[in-house]
Amino acid sequence: MSLVGEERKREILDLINDAGKVYTTDLVNRLGVSSETIRRYLEELEEGNRLKRVYGGAVKITLMNEEPSLVKREVLRAEEKQLIGRAAASFVQDHDVIVIDDGSTSLQMIPFLIYKKGLTIITNSIQGLNMLIDYQNKEMFSGDVFFVGGKMDPRHHRISGSLAEKFMENFYVNRAFITIDGMLPEQGITSYDADRALLARKFMTNSKETIVLTDSSKLGNSRLYKIADLSEVHTVICERPYPGSWAEAMKMKQLDWIVAE
Repeated sequence: MSLVGEERKREILDLINDAGKVYTTDLVNRLGVSSETIRRYLEELEEGNRLKRVYGGAVKITLMNEEPSLVKREVLRAEEKQLIGRAAASFVQDHDVIVIDDGSTSLQMIPFLIYKKGLTIITNSIQGLNMLIDYQNKEMFSGDVFFVGGKMDPRHHRISGSLAEKFMENFYVNRAFITIDGMLPEQGITSYDADRALLARKFMTNSKETIVLTDSSKLGNSRLYKIADLSEVHTVICERPYPGSWAEAMKMKQLDWIVAE
C-alpha cells in the first residue's frame, strides 16, 4: 500500500469514528478514487478489524457489538428513516388497528398518521407514546392509543420483557410495523436484544400482516437474537433495493420489497 493509500485509509477511519458509518459513494466523491479502490480499502481495514463492511459502506466495530442508544439511533440515517416512515404510513388505512414498535425508523411513521381516521395504535415506545399524546392534546390525532406495559429500558426508551409479551396477548391487529437490527436471507431478521426480539415476535404472531422497516445499513448483517424467518414477513420497506446477490433467495421468500423514495 502506498503512502497516499494509507493516508486515505486513515481518513476513512477518522470519518467512521466520528459518524459511526461511511458510505462508498460518499468516499468516492470525497477521496476522488473509484468505487473499486474504496472497496479494496474497506476490505483491508476489515481484515485488520478496524471496521465492519455492510451493504453500501462500512460501520464502526462498536456499533456491531452493541445496540446504539435511541438518542444516537435517531440521528443515524435520519433522512432515509423519514422516507421509510412515510412509505410505511401509506399502508395504514382509516380504522386500522396497528402495532408500532420502538425503532427510530418506525417512530418516523407517526407524523404521517395524525390525520387518519379511527386508528387504534399499540406501541411499546415511550417516545412514540409522548408524540401521540402531544398530537392528541393539539387535536391533530383522535384515535385510541394503548401503551404496552412491562419492564422499562431507559437507554432505548422502550418497554419489553415477559410482562410486555403477556400484555400483547390481549390484542390482535391488522398490521405490525417492526424494526430490526440485521437481515440476511438465510438467517431472517435479527435483533441485538433478546427481550426485544421476543416481543417483536409476539407482535408478528398477533398480526394479520407484518411490515419490516429497515434502512440499508442493516442488510447483510446478523445479530445474536433471531426474530423470525423472512418467509414470515409480508413486506419490507427500505430506501434501497435488496442486494443483487440476494435475488434468487428473495424470490423464494415471496415477500414484497418496497423502495421508499
